[in-house]
Amino acid sequence: MSFNPACAGDASPGCSCTCGCITRRRTYPTDLTDAQWAALEPLLPVPLCQTPLGGRPERHHRRAIVDAIFYLVDNGVKWRALPADFPPWRTVYGFHARWKKDGVLDDLVDRVRAAVRVAAGRNREPSAAVVDSQSVPESAEGVVPAATSGFDGHKRVNGRKRHILTDTLGLLIAVVITAAGVQDRDGAVALVRKARARGRRLLALIWADNVYEGRWTGWARAALGITIQIVRRCDSTAEFKVLPRRWVVERTFAWITRRRRCARDYERKPSHHAAMVQWAAILQMTRRLARTTTPART
Repeated sequence: MSFNPACAGDASPGCSCTCGCITRRRTYPTDLTDAQWAALEPLLPVPLCQTPLGGRPERHHRRAIVDAIFYLVDNGVKWRALPADFPPWRTVYGFHARWKKDGVLDDLVDRVRAAVRVAAGRNREPSAAVVDSQSVPESAEGVVPAATSGFDGHKRVNGRKRHILTDTLGLLIAVVITAAGVQDRDGAVALVRKARARGRRLLALIWADNVYEGRWTGWARAALGITIQIVRRCDSTAEFKVLPRRWVVERTFAWITRRRRCARDYERKPSHHAAMVQWAAILQMTRRLARTTTPART
């Protein structure tokens, strides 16, 4: 069992750890490997103490903080149930809440996605995307307030609906959380607006299923210059058939749902649910980035 090494060049000015999280054993499947941390660390925000604004050094190492968040997302535990070898749960939650509030999570998703695309030989910015939605049932604890919940009559699900936009590699571009009763087209409008607000200027084509057909497609072309192409299902055969392009976003939903915190809706606020989806995507993309950039052993 290996130890997580301290970043000698970065940890001393930016981290004054006294809890031992720098040298904690890497015992959980979600703990970042050295290659994954090397790929993710440069994309994280610089500690405030290393900026002209100044500030006191962080008391816990960033790698342990991120490991703790990934552990929570993957295993679905409560914040207070984080294992004792991680930094205190209040500290981990504080980083998560601050990064979410300050827009760091949005930036991190964009940076990791761009790095994965460049490593795969693609342009940094996607020009085509796939859109879809997934209704997620509420947890049995009933933490989801009625004001942000709804009923999806088609899927027979009571809870919320997550609308996602991915590139052609299945990498997350944007996520919007609504009540389950909201129409997919309304969620798609919010998605494309969010994507453009985040600087996705090259986005010109989006594939979608039959549910997204409607007047909003004309608005998207006229207002944003985005063509919505409907991928229709062939109902002439009863056997299963993979639909072009649409399978990409379905695979992304499978990646997200594998993380137990995302299997059901355990969050009080829609923004918290969106943050969990983003962390699940960051975990997936970081692993992919490390595999792409790490030379294969001979």
